Amino acid sequence: MTLPTTMKIIEITAPGGPEVLKVQEANIPVPQADEVLIEVKAAGINRPDVLQRMGLYPMPKGVTQIPGLEVAGVVVAVGDQVQQFKVGDKVCALTNGGGYAQYCAVAATQVLPIPENLSFTQAAAIPETFFTVWANLFDIGRLKANETALIHGGASGIGTTALAICHALGIKTFATVGSEDKVEALSDLTTAINYKTQDFEQEILKHTQDQGVDVILDIVGGSYFQKNLNLLKRDGRLVIIGFMGGRIAKEFDLQKLILKRATITGSTMRARTSEEKAQIAQSLHEHVWPLLAQGKCLPQIYKTYAFSDVQSAHECMEQGDHIGKIVLEMNA
Repeated sequence: MTLPTTMKIIEITAPGGPEVLKVQEANIPVPQADEVLIEVKAAGINRPDVLQRMGLYPMPKGVTQIPGLEVAGVVVAVGDQVQQFKVGDKVCALTNGGGYAQYCAVAATQVLPIPENLSFTQAAAIPETFFTVWANLFDIGRLKANETALIHGGASGIGTTALAICHALGIKTFATVGSEDKVEALSDLTTAINYKTQDFEQEILKHTQDQGVDVILDIVGGSYFQKNLNLLKRDGRLVIIGFMGGRIAKEFDLQKLILKRATITGSTMRARTSEEKAQIAQSLHEHVWPLLAQGKCLPQIYKTYAFSDVQSAHECMEQGDHIGKIVLEMNA
């Protein structure tokens, strides 16, 4: 297959608002021995992309500065050591960066086949959120089928993914959201609570006969810390993956932490090693891919944008009204 030498990319021309995202040209990456080169058909938009654009979440040293953490497309070249994929395979991938481009080189261990019943757009909405949810809710959080979970930011890409997987596995969940529209939109998946009009702590205690929940997946951070601690059952686990409500928990009751034997932890996908990401990919393929093939826990797509309209896609993300995922389509 003969490939062009250059491609279109989205460049962050300076830290700032969506207007700093510009379509530029760059050389097509050459896959390393353990990588595949993907012709990107669709790319997911994620909160870290926005933070990177603002200059608040820099790429690790040695990683491309092109934003974009998840893609779906077709394999057009493979490195010498790659055996599990071939040219022509339809795949989705968790990238270390570089997803906002026509071509993206990715470690083969972070690539997964697209189930036949999914489109490229649906598949592009999977990697970042599914990797994050599985790693934090099920690996770190050790959530089990007979337990109960609280998902903060239930209408976000992370939130809808967590709720859909839990629903497919028969796990009882609660979710916090910021509008009645979002409460209604999630009604088939979970018991959603509008935190703007109700005290989510009191509502969940009421629903659980004052027992609380086993695991909390939190993208809010500091402002929810004490309420989260109050809601944990004995031996409960609080997994923090974001700070939309601040990085600092000013005061909390350490005695409650000890008496509940609670575990508080957190992680980011970016800080994980390639080996860790490979393990998560294998676990997803084993446990979640069969559900996707059955039409369960499918990603919820809120809106798609043309590649050239990336500024509008970021504006949509920042407005916070979306329910589910926002996706760039390369040929739209």
